Amino acid sequence: MQRILAAVLIAFCVACAGAARGQTAADWDKVIATAKQEGKVVLYSGHVGVPFHHDIAKLFEQRYGIGVEILEARASELRERVRAEQAAGRFVADVSHNGATTTVLQERAGTFEPHGPLPSLGNLLPAFAADDVKVPIFILAYGILVNTALVKPADEPRSWRDLTDPKWRGKILADDVRALGGGSVFFFVTEHAFGDAFHRQLAQQQLQFTRDTRLSERRIARGEYPIWIPQVLSDMPDLKGLPVKLIIPEEGCTYVTYELAMFRNAPHPNAARLLMEFFLEQEAQLIYARGGNGVTVKGIAEQVPEDMRALAAPKLLGTTNADEQEAMLKLAVERYK
Repeated sequence: MQRILAAVLIAFCVACAGAARGQTAADWDKVIATAKQEGKVVLYSGHVGVPFHHDIAKLFEQRYGIGVEILEARASELRERVRAEQAAGRFVADVSHNGATTTVLQERAGTFEPHGPLPSLGNLLPAFAADDVKVPIFILAYGILVNTALVKPADEPRSWRDLTDPKWRGKILADDVRALGGGSVFFFVTEHAFGDAFHRQLAQQQLQFTRDTRLSERRIARGEYPIWIPQVLSDMPDLKGLPVKLIIPEEGCTYVTYELAMFRNAPHPNAARLLMEFFLEQEAQLIYARGGNGVTVKGIAEQVPEDMRALAAPKLLGTTNADEQEAMLKLAVERYK
């Protein structure tokens, strides 16, 4: 009797699931139709100076005939812009495209509203599950860049800890750990992973701080310094042919997740949802993967050339969180006066 009841329950659940899928498909067709009527979608992006979201927007426009307007600015500038717009009752933007920490801070300020069901949410990797507001779409991971003429293979740092070796004193160019960016992510994650002693030692290495990432990569290639930290993995395709090498530390990469969220009172809500869904689909995810970014969707990393898979699915050490951001920046200032 129990087996019969179990079989009936399973059949009922399957039937309900099938009905739900059918309803979802019908509802999604309505979202698409209404999005086309809305005619455009406005994206505010904190990922400045890269082509990926622009390329994805072009594909979206080609598929749906819906225009995508993109405004790029630093994360802090976008937060202030959105705060001012919403306080004035001017709801201009539809979708936020920004780092996870900034997105969480804006969410706490009441900046967003739930995005509703998206067909591809179930395809996200377990480590990058979405919630009803935030949708992770790619990861920006960081490693170590070395000049191959100045650093012999036997001397290459294999671990983040190797950077404290006295032979590298005065020879490390670094993104400023005291300001938001890759440097602060590096500080945050390694402080948690290795403890305070690591940065006390690293502070004795006379790091040369800068805030110009792209120029710094070229400075390593020219031989001004043998080591640059932290190196954005997605910049490596642009450095092909130069005397540099990416090292992914044995502990893994520091990283940030980029997320989408729908702004409160978005003027084009259906187009916003449609664009968010499109970022999760294979065509868009492959743009990120082929550009050296880590992906958040199942089955994507396996589709890129073998030499790109380490970038699309790197070993990860850790990331930041909004609760500790200010405290970590303050600590970085204390450690690196």
